[in-house]
Amino acid sequence: MMEERSNLMHMMKLSIKVLLQSALSLGRSLDADHAPLQQFFVVMEHCLKHGLKVKKSFIGQNKSFFGPLELVEKLCPEASDIATSVRNLPELKTAVGRGRAWLYLALMQKTLADYLKVLVDNKHLLSEFYEPEALMMQEEGVVIVGLLVGLNVLDANLCLKGEDLDSQVGVIDFSLYLKDVQDPDGGREHERITDVLDQKNYVEELNRHLSCTVGDLQTKIDGLEKMNSKLQEELSAATDRICSLQEEQQQLREQNELIRERSEKSVEITKQDTRVELETYKQTRQGLDEMYSDVWKQLKEEEKVRRELEKELELQIGMKTEMEIAMKLLEKDTHEKQDTLVALRQQLEEVKAINLQMFHKAQNAESSLQQKNEAIASFEGKTNQVLSTMKQMEERLQHSERARQGAEERSHKLQQELGGRVSALQLQLSQLHEQCSSLEKELKSEKEQRQALQQELQHEKDTSSLLRTELQQVQGLKKETVKGPSTASETTGACACP
Repeated sequence: MMEERSNLMHMMKLSIKVLLQSALSLGRSLDADHAPLQQFFVVMEHCLKHGLKVKKSFIGQNKSFFGPLELVEKLCPEASDIATSVRNLPELKTAVGRGRAWLYLALMQKTLADYLKVLVDNKHLLSEFYEPEALMMQEEGVVIVGLLVGLNVLDANLCLKGEDLDSQVGVIDFSLYLKDVQDPDGGREHERITDVLDQKNYVEELNRHLSCTVGDLQTKIDGLEKMNSKLQEELSAATDRICSLQEEQQQLREQNELIRERSEKSVEITKQDTRVELETYKQTRQGLDEMYSDVWKQLKEEEKVRRELEKELELQIGMKTEMEIAMKLLEKDTHEKQDTLVALRQQLEEVKAINLQMFHKAQNAESSLQQKNEAIASFEGKTNQVLSTMKQMEERLQHSERARQGAEERSHKLQQELGGRVSALQLQLSQLHEQCSSLEKELKSEKEQRQALQQELQHEKDTSSLLRTELQQVQGLKKETVKGPSTASETTGACACP
């Protein structure tokens, strides 16, 4: 393998030398029919096929150098044009023909050395296609890439249309290289040619790099110009936006001033209104307080009147109970008297339930009734003293008649007074209702007091109704007292007969 690599490297040197010499003699413009150019491609094909791995498939074995050349498209995006143009050629049907066409196009574009240098630098990718001892995997490959740089001085005009690249047989013609050996002046000519070629190669490489840098700078300048135009547009838009925002800010400030002035005016107006309302409320409150004080005074006076009436009524009730007890003691036996006492106690208890304020006076009445019960008990033990007691009872009857007449007069007066007072109370009650309704609308806090007044007035109505019933009972007692003297005379006559 080492001898094959050295032989291929020497053949590549000779083919490049012969190609350059022929190109200098022909004016450096070559076409596809030029024999040294054809031999160069044959040697190049042998170098790329050296150590190439054989890929097995269902059809058979496939050994093509186009696979490694396809890696250039992945490593150098600039080689995509060559790959696409090769794939689009309809005459090419095999991988060998596509590889030869790829070499033709790379030589015409003067990028063959650059693309192969990229492949040699990425040997880890070439290991998939070549054996470890292949020419492209060793140092000879780097040397061949350096030799191919000199071909950039050539101008090749190769037409791929009509060329049968698939069926060409690559055979090396050694006759071209033997003639070159027999030339006696080949050394000097070779040195002269190499010097010229090196200078031209250097100038072309420098020109190519400068053109690349110029292109890059031009693209950067275009990008910067576009960016500058965009920034200018954005700046103009931003300035317009700033102007519009400043105008809006000025308008908002003016609106804010107007709103502030209006709010201040409205606040002043509301303050004046609240002051006026507060004064009116204080005046109405003062008037209502005066009205409430007047109503409260009237209520106190009515309570005093009601208490006086209750006192008079209690006196009448006491006198009535005494008259009933005296009449029943004369008419009934001791057992009947006890029953009347129980009834009187029940009536007193009902009077206690109606008015709790009369509780103490009712207790005094009960104590007096108990004393009278003790007197009745003493009357039972003293049956022999009936005549003397009857005389005393006659005197008491006369006294009771006088008291009854006075009670009737008083009851009549009380009835008249009560009638007038009830009508006055009803008028006052209606006035109180009207005042309470007006007070309820203006002062809700005094609602409970008004309800208390209504309850007291209702209680007064109840007491007035009770007074009427008591008056009726007094009238009934008056009728009984009229019948009382006749029964008393009968009892005295009955007692005198024995």
